[in-house]
Amino acid sequence: MNAQTATRLPLPAGLRSARVVAGVAVVALLAAMALDTTVVKIGSENDVRSAGFSPEQFARREFPKVKESIESRAVPATTLAAAIEADKAAAGQEYGVPASIGSIFPVSFTGVAGEGSSGIHTVAVEGLPNDLVIRVQTGPAINGTALRDSTGAYSFGDFTNQIEYQNAGAALNEEMKREVLSQVDISDLEGETVSVTGVFQLINPQNWLVTPVGLEVQ
Repeated sequence: MNAQTATRLPLPAGLRSARVVAGVAVVALLAAMALDTTVVKIGSENDVRSAGFSPEQFARREFPKVKESIESRAVPATTLAAAIEADKAAAGQEYGVPASIGSIFPVSFTGVAGEGSSGIHTVAVEGLPNDLVIRVQTGPAINGTALRDSTGAYSFGDFTNQIEYQNAGAALNEEMKREVLSQVDISDLEGETVSVTGVFQLINPQNWLVTPVGLEVQ
């Protein structure tokens, strides 16, 4: 018997059975792996690269809640100005949310927009004291953390560190720009009648810097 003839001999029954069993096991394993496999879209919440804190995802999720809260609590500017002038502390307790420097107030008003400068427009509102200046942040740069701190729902302890806490505030500002300011021709506001809903931190009672969550041209 030569080598060529030997290779053609049938395999023993036991060996053939072992090979069949092994093949079946491999197929079963591959099937189980397929059933247990989840397709993850890049950038989705299941993407492992997004496992850490994402300011953008935070803002997209939370800005609608912040906006709704501010709009539901907004106080007419004339009412709020009178309350602050009478008693700042009492006004803060009734209408505001405590913050490190001064209370943050939700406010609404309609007035005539002035000339824009450094991303800010003044708005002249009838019925307010002559020495009260209302300014509205219109971008492109939106500064401060008034949106983040306007509801009292987010505190430093909710985040891993100061960087995340600051990034959350900045991301809310950016989301507001995308959702609100992008719908308005900011470059042509001067002289237009605008209706604004937003928040400001009471630092100077005669100068309110409002971050809007709603801005409409009449």
